[in-house]
Amino acid sequence: MLEKASTGASYHGVADEGIPCQEIAGVIGRYLNVPVAAKSPQEAADHFGWIPPFFSVDCPASIAQTQERLGWRPVNLGLLPDLHRRRCFES
Repeated sequence: MLEKASTGASYHGVADEGIPCQEIAGVIGRYLNVPVAAKSPQEAADHFGWIPPFFSVDCPASIAQTQERLGWRPVNLGLLPDLHRRRCFES
């Protein structure tokens, strides 16, 4: 597939689009048995330090161009179904 790629181009190589961080955190919290709580931007900055600004950037990514330009189609599970398989939470 990447033989068709343009030099310097960026491609979105996952099937999922627009999964809210809150959903991801909820699944992880449920399987790890840790509480998940919503925080205001200021509370998040106080609690997590430097990383909250990265989560607040609205930077949607789409696989449409990747599929069109490279002919790529995802074949594996998406993030949330994969998390629900729980393999990543096994020790």
